[in-house]
Amino acid sequence: MDLASLRSERRSRFWGKEVLPYVGYVMQSGVAVLLLFAIIAFSAWYTSLVQHIPAGFPIRWIMLVLFVPLTVSSSFRTYLQPADVVFLLPQESRMRKYFQASWISGVIYKLLGLALVFLISWPLYIRSEADPKPFSLFLLVLIALKLLASYGCWKELRMVSRKGATASRLLRYVIIALSIAAWLWQPAGRSLIFILLIAATYAAALRFPAKHLVAWERLIAQEKTHIGRILMVLGWFVNVPSRQQRIHSRKWLFWAGNRISWKPETAYRYLLMKSFIRSDILGIVIRAGILAVFLVWWMRSGMVGSGIYLFFVFLAGVQLSTLLRYHSESFWLHVYPIPPGSRRSNAISLAFQIQLVFAGLTWLPLLGGGPDRLGAALMTLISGVIICLLFRYFAGRKKKAHDDDDE
Repeated sequence: MDLASLRSERRSRFWGKEVLPYVGYVMQSGVAVLLLFAIIAFSAWYTSLVQHIPAGFPIRWIMLVLFVPLTVSSSFRTYLQPADVVFLLPQESRMRKYFQASWISGVIYKLLGLALVFLISWPLYIRSEADPKPFSLFLLVLIALKLLASYGCWKELRMVSRKGATASRLLRYVIIALSIAAWLWQPAGRSLIFILLIAATYAAALRFPAKHLVAWERLIAQEKTHIGRILMVLGWFVNVPSRQQRIHSRKWLFWAGNRISWKPETAYRYLLMKSFIRSDILGIVIRAGILAVFLVWWMRSGMVGSGIYLFFVFLAGVQLSTLLRYHSESFWLHVYPIPPGSRRSNAISLAFQIQLVFAGLTWLPLLGGGPDRLGAALMTLISGVIICLLFRYFAGRKKKAHDDDDE
């Protein structure tokens, strides 16, 4: 069996038959025009920032916050399927040939993205930093750390112990954060010695945990998560078949939804709330909210802060629109006595309320702009509420031909 050809065939089938047919609909939705407008607006704002850098600009902290997630983030597309546990198990000793392409593509694409962000941020860094590091050396350090993080991520996927994999993941984040911080704040020679020592220690530590030859179940579950996320993004623009996504326990949020009244009209709202707190969407919304608060606070004294706030409110609305498609293919919702029309109304109402809370919390940093900016801050809040209302209005106007509700 040619394992490399098998992976290549699966890759071509997934992107060619499951993703590419929907790309045309995505482009027709206006996302290309919106993306072009966003690029033009960002270019104008970034050019102005580079030309007029404020005093005390925290460029080192910005570079740290920007490059730690980009460097430490690693993932690999294996295109494994549940049946492979049976049919590819005899080939387990030869699966290195199958995974080789996954490793190469998983690293190269992320290195290209990392290099692109580095090139964009370099003019701001070189003009803000009093003692900047050399361009080529800075880029090589980021590439080396990215390779180290990817190597660590792949080892984590093979670890037998779940707790060991979690501890190793946390260690990976700490190692990359310390390495980039040392590179930004310390002289080049001293920081390079520190990075080499800590990287060698981390690589040696990865050799001790017991590992599977092939962690079939974990890799298959991760592949389902990747597919679910891709189809979720496509689902923002066109109806696509839903796929299983990763489920998070989040025991600290077990109480959410418990106060919803027990009656048929709110049964779907209860299910939706419980699904939302265990989904990837909640994590995305929380991370977007933290980033929004930081950026809005940083730019609170100008109109740029208001623009960033409105952008994140819009982004949250796009993410929360996924709630309208949760459980759309569940058989049991046809069996349970849920009133006709309650599913869509509950989903729209819940998404609107969550987006409204998001808009209120991320608006608070604008109050730090001082009394002179209070009027502009209030107008910005009103604009954010209007965006939430528009999302609710257009969600309510969507055709229900593909809904499960009986009408």
